[in-house]
Amino acid sequence: MFAIVCSNFYPQISKNLLKGCIKVFEENNIEQKSWKVIEVPGAFEIPLACQKLAKTKKYKVIIALGCVIKGQTGHYEMVCKACVEGIMKIMLNFEIPIIFEVLMVNDILHAEERAQTRDWSKNKGYIGGKMALEIHNL
Repeated sequence: MFAIVCSNFYPQISKNLLKGCIKVFEENNIEQKSWKVIEVPGAFEIPLACQKLAKTKKYKVIIALGCVIKGQTGHYEMVCKACVEGIMKIMLNFEIPIIFEVLMVNDILHAEERAQTRDWSKNKGYIGGKMALEIHNL
């Protein structure tokens, strides 16, 4: 089974990332009962959700989706660092792959480019879904 943890802080970006990931599952005939979506408020909350999912031992791969956009304060750096380090710690402690497709960008245009739905090969959610299938099949 697959779990997708999706931050909804920037909802249009997150929805497009999630659409991309689900598109991969649909293209590969992965039944909807084989994956679960968990929404969290922001990127800072992604590691906790991943940890709770990892503890259940029900999932073979977790996919983390979200977006952090740089602002004018140090908040961006702290959230990015906490998200990356939290997920790395969970992967190593629980020995579960977590596909990390949390966008960390300078502005909304960069986020929109990486979450676009015109060319799925550029959508990081789609790429994350493909990576999840690849690592699952190893």
